[in-house]
Amino acid sequence: MNTNLKSQFLCAQAAAPIMKRHGSGRIVNLSSLGGMLPWPSYTHYCVSKAGVIMLTRCLARALAPEILVNSVAPGTIQFPGEPPDEDYIRRVPLHRTGKGDDIAAAVAYLVTSDFVTGQIIAVDGAACLCSCRTLV
Repeated sequence: MNTNLKSQFLCAQAAAPIMKRHGSGRIVNLSSLGGMLPWPSYTHYCVSKAGVIMLTRCLARALAPEILVNSVAPGTIQFPGEPPDEDYIRRVPLHRTGKGDDIAAAVAYLVTSDFVTGQIIAVDGAACLCSCRTLV
């Protein structure tokens, strides 16, 4: 909870007054598919990331119109040097894992948009369209 939820709450709490004084700002939280899909083996993680999603929506309402607040919810991301998760790749519609650049592109979009707030963007190769049983 401290790492996944409380840290993002405290960052927003510190940054929002500064952004308000400047008259505008963008907050992009990092949630996860785990906040959208029930993964019983990872209950603690799912609960913390679901909290990030609700934090994002609440802050979007509370801080508008000056500050836009959104979240990126990554799916499985393959880091350089990691072996590919072939089973996962077979099961998701885009037949690949994500890369760090995919997440960065979503964040870049959200910090440049002027009319998107309170949204959770799943960057997951359409994994959220699959049954949660097939992904975990």
